[in-house]
Amino acid sequence: MLTTMKDILATAKQQKYAAGAFNVPNLESIQAVIAAAEELQVPVIIQHAEVHEKYIPLQVIGPIMLDFAQRATVPVCVHLDHGSSFDLCMQAIRLGFTSIMYDASAKSYEENFNETKEMVRIAHAVGVSVEAELGHIFTSAIGGGEGRGAVGAEDFASLEDCYTDPETAKNFAAGTNVDALAISFGTTHGVYLTKPRLDLNRITEIREKIDIPLVMHGGSGLSDDDFKTAIHNGITKINYYTYGAMAGGNQIARMIKNAHNEELFYHDIVLAGIAGIKENIKSAMQVFYSSIL
Repeated sequence: MLTTMKDILATAKQQKYAAGAFNVPNLESIQAVIAAAEELQVPVIIQHAEVHEKYIPLQVIGPIMLDFAQRATVPVCVHLDHGSSFDLCMQAIRLGFTSIMYDASAKSYEENFNETKEMVRIAHAVGVSVEAELGHIFTSAIGGGEGRGAVGAEDFASLEDCYTDPETAKNFAAGTNVDALAISFGTTHGVYLTKPRLDLNRITEIREKIDIPLVMHGGSGLSDDDFKTAIHNGITKINYYTYGAMAGGNQIARMIKNAHNEELFYHDIVLAGIAGIKENIKSAMQVFYSSIL
């Protein structure tokens, strides 16, 4: 059943779990994520990231996402992830997406604030939830394909320059009226390359300042305990993509390796990819939703 991000996150906040938000740049990913959510009977957010336009455009994948959401037996939000283009955000809203992320975090604070506030005004007028981002999420050069290009701690004078400031977050949330805020506390998009430098206490500090759901982007390299601590401290939505996509690819690689020169059919390869993604997503969900599973 199709629902909004605001409704899904309100329940997650109340029941002290984090809703999983999964990028689905192809039909197989959609099938895997919805199947995992239905098997565990948990609400879920499926996302199209703007940078995945090179794999499949929103106008093609969007209606498929919406169809699966409407027919699902669990609540499903259809969300635009890291939408930095006004036109693409409008396209998502017109298609029927129930949520968008407007990402102006690479711009100045003033531009981020003003543009986000205007996007919230437009989206709320038609019942669409809005997520924004404040701070800088590190991005590895390998598989960090959700947001901007590779950004590491070395790109900043100090970690304080990229972590989200609690007082600034309070002012931003109050002034823009966003429904959820993605914050930076040391996580990384893409494949785990170096040990994340996490400031998990910062989540608590921000949560004490604002009452809206907080979002974790870039969970690469985190342990189950790291995720659970982040959720306990106030994270209510977790974006997840890289390791699910890798799991599907690795499952296909094993299938090909074990074929021993036998004939392979593409439809069987596709099914193997779906199975690999689904099992990885289920494992992630069992951590994110541990308070109710």
